[in-house]
Amino acid sequence: MATCWQGLWAYRSYLIVVLMPVLLLPLPILVPTKEAYCAYAIILMALYWCTEALPLAVTALFPIILYPMMGIMDASEVSIEYLRDTNILFFGGLLMAIAVEHWNLHKRIALQVLLIVGVRPALLMLGFMLVTAFLSMWISNTASSAMMVPIAHAVLEELYSVPRGKDIEEGSENPTFELQESGSQKEETTLDNGQVHPVPPAPSEPRAKQNQEQVRFTQGLSLCVCYAASIGGIATLTGTAPNLVLQGQMNTLFPKNPNVVNFVSWFSFAFPTMVILLVLAWLWLQILFLGFNFRKNFGIGSQEGEKERAAYRVIQLEHRLLGPMTFAEKAITVLFLTLVILWFTREPGFFLGWGNLAFSNEHGESMVSDGTVAIFIGIVLFIVPSKIPGLTQDPREPGRLKAPPAILDWKTVHEKLPWNVVFLLGGGYALAKGSEQSGLSQWLGNKLTPLQNVPPPAIAFILCLLVATFTECTSNVATNTLFLPILASMAQAICVHPLYVMIPCTLATSLAFMLPVATPPNAIVFSFGGLKVTDMARAGFLLNIIGVLVITLAINSWSFPIFNLYTFPSWAHSNTTASCRVSPENITTPTP
Repeated sequence: MATCWQGLWAYRSYLIVVLMPVLLLPLPILVPTKEAYCAYAIILMALYWCTEALPLAVTALFPIILYPMMGIMDASEVSIEYLRDTNILFFGGLLMAIAVEHWNLHKRIALQVLLIVGVRPALLMLGFMLVTAFLSMWISNTASSAMMVPIAHAVLEELYSVPRGKDIEEGSENPTFELQESGSQKEETTLDNGQVHPVPPAPSEPRAKQNQEQVRFTQGLSLCVCYAASIGGIATLTGTAPNLVLQGQMNTLFPKNPNVVNFVSWFSFAFPTMVILLVLAWLWLQILFLGFNFRKNFGIGSQEGEKERAAYRVIQLEHRLLGPMTFAEKAITVLFLTLVILWFTREPGFFLGWGNLAFSNEHGESMVSDGTVAIFIGIVLFIVPSKIPGLTQDPREPGRLKAPPAILDWKTVHEKLPWNVVFLLGGGYALAKGSEQSGLSQWLGNKLTPLQNVPPPAIAFILCLLVATFTECTSNVATNTLFLPILASMAQAICVHPLYVMIPCTLATSLAFMLPVATPPNAIVFSFGGLKVTDMARAGFLLNIIGVLVITLAINSWSFPIFNLYTFPSWAHSNTTASCRVSPENITTPTP
């Protein structure tokens, strides 16, 4: 019997893939309507995403098959959703991120900041959090964590002589969250975006006996990196995929909206939110792992010891090994700054941008999007040489001149670009479009009208808690993709600005702090060892609560003038929202 159960468990993914469609068949058979057909497709995709019986990107392709067969949408209409302008923005932003990573510019920035902040315990934690958060605003959370964790452990080696070996309960030997194959010579962490990032192997020598204070600081510094990576990603539209899911679904569900979610508006709202959450996370981790002795934490009144100087020399050595800035790094820095400036000045809203002035349509709106800018800079990266052009001869063919390679080449992009996330985003947009065209969104909205009696701030707070809990167990992109169409319908039904409920949901998907499997940065830190699941859960639980409170504060204060959340917008009207006019009942009042 035991062998039978073991066999069933080994083939659980196959059983889920085969049985789920069959078990859900009564829904479209007993209720032969488009709404039921679309609900069948969405529930099936949700179950596959939650169980990961199939790769997330493969599940995202289901609408191409199911929607045409069920008569919901034509295949050509579904396919268009997989390469919308938001996906183009994602692709262009990743080209810049790949260039930054490929030429080690992110490592130079990180080490320079650490040299400035020093190695005092509290300042060292702050330095690592600031660097990781800043990098996560522009490159993937996974890449920033994978780079910063080894640097953190190298500094800890010098501070406390802490080998990255066996601890009380190491993540690398935890049977529940095992991240690498046994017997492998090189550890690797496979992440939900399909990328495989190497984790440096742990030395085999026994760990020196440490006092409790050293162990706790090691744990705190490790958690600083993974938490800052998740927090930093919320600040920019391209920082993490759920932000782009929001923009794409807004344009899909509300095509008449005046590009209300763009790079400038999102940054204006999310950057202060990120800063507040980052500072509170730093204070919480400092109290939890360093205690309340702030004079000691900041090194006030104590002389710098030999170990502190040795740790500082490690950072200096790493920085010196990079050498002077290369021509490629300087060129990438200039192009990166150009990209950010063009994003901010394209259509800022409070003054006419270059998009309005030079490339406007008959209504004075910019025909150039943030995706256009990202692709333009991305193409330039394939043109600009990585070295100063000169009369360099090809060593293989003397006498023949050789041109320097460009900053980016397609082989590098092909290897590093997470193509599966492109399909995952597209699947979310197709899911939302099908929900609208089938009438499922309207049906859901009618069922949610009783919520009109609940105060909007209470709705936003409850939704944040719900999504923050849900995202601990599922992909943040999948979570956002499933919730946003439902929340959009609910907002229309109760006459609340759609962004008032959709933005908190989007931000809450980044609050995955409690479990190693919740997000790739958590998994990377846990695989290094030195952390128990209970350590991460204890620190992450209160940080989740802090995150929900910060999001609630943000959505009820400075989000109102940025997104004009005071009244129900005209572009969100539908057949079911005829009564949503400017009246006291549908004015969302911010909390004091």
